[in-house]
Amino acid sequence: MTKFILLAVTAAAMAAPAFAGDPAAGEEAFKKCKACHSVIAPDGTEIQKGGRTGPNLYGIIGRGVGADPDFTYGESLAALGATGAVWDEATFAAYVANPTDYLKSALGDDAAKSKMSFKLAAGGEDVAAYLASVSQ
Repeated sequence: MTKFILLAVTAAAMAAPAFAGDPAAGEEAFKKCKACHSVIAPDGTEIQKGGRTGPNLYGIIGRGVGADPDFTYGESLAALGATGAVWDEATFAAYVANPTDYLKSALGDDAAKSKMSFKLAAGGEDVAAYLASVSQ
């Protein structure tokens, strides 16, 4: 069942039109994320100094879901990560728009929930593009 869900999510992402967020707009929108998240390169360079409530978002695009070893993820996000799911710009934008709804859909579990209560109603694709651009 889990493989079917992962296959369905992957197929939907591949069928979606090309994702083209604006990194400059994403840098501005990231100000909303800084209360909980930072962007710190592996060498310690602080690209975005921020909170520690959420995981470091450096390299999130292309990284496995729930794969930051320095952060303890909620049960549902960890379960999605266990399926082998990987963040791309489209899935990241969908997640930040409504984290709990995204997990419910991706896992096919109405009881799934996210520790992230903030919803980025607009600009998620821009933040994803920004994070991809600074994590290279």
